[in-house]
Amino acid sequence: MLSSKYSLLLISSLLIYCKPKPTRQQTTKQQDSIYTYKTPSADGTGKMYKGREIARVMGFSGAEWLERDTRQQEENVKLAIQNLPVTTQSTIADIGAGTGYYTFRIASKVKQGKVYAIELQDDAITYLKKRSQSIHQNNVVVVKGSERSPNLPDNSIDLAVMVDVYHELAYPHEYLQSLRKCLKPEGKILLLEYRGEDPEVPIKELHKTTVIQVNKEMVANGFKLVEDKEFLPIQHFLVYQKR
Repeated sequence: MLSSKYSLLLISSLLIYCKPKPTRQQTTKQQDSIYTYKTPSADGTGKMYKGREIARVMGFSGAEWLERDTRQQEENVKLAIQNLPVTTQSTIADIGAGTGYYTFRIASKVKQGKVYAIELQDDAITYLKKRSQSIHQNNVVVVKGSERSPNLPDNSIDLAVMVDVYHELAYPHEYLQSLRKCLKPEGKILLLEYRGEDPEVPIKELHKTTVIQVNKEMVANGFKLVEDKEFLPIQHFLVYQKR
């Protein structure tokens, strides 16, 4: 019969040996201390940042909605583009460019500059390249970004534009830190986000954002709000700069 000392050692060894290895998801969660997790909402990922659940990315299958005939009337895109803090020589990054609805309109405003159309989805990248060639928009450069970075050179852009995109970033902290490096010293970030403060805005809750929440996240990543222009029908027009 084994002594109690050896019995304890044997039991301890068996427990260590039999203990299941952590799953990839569990390991990721342990390492991902910036974020917390919960059961996903209907339109959410279950991943939380600063108290906000990150929304699911709209697939490129929703391209028709981006190009809908009523978009100008609903959002006043022309007014938004008129108020961009840019010159004709500015270099812009349209992050989450989609079909290029904003990209190609901005490109016409910065004829001596450049617009990077940043996309994750291969279908969108193919579409943007074909469209750019078909309309001979030579100052548009299509770039495949990642979940954590726009994959642009350091100190290369004057303005990063995110139209209804920020709330879908899978890694907002990492992305904003990468974006800080891409921005020139006086570079800015423009967020156009549907107003979460207004229950009348007919957009799903996780695809709307409040100024308070966005400020919390941007300040945590070293940015300050320099312009809050509430002139659009259903969207915030928020301009941030490095602190």
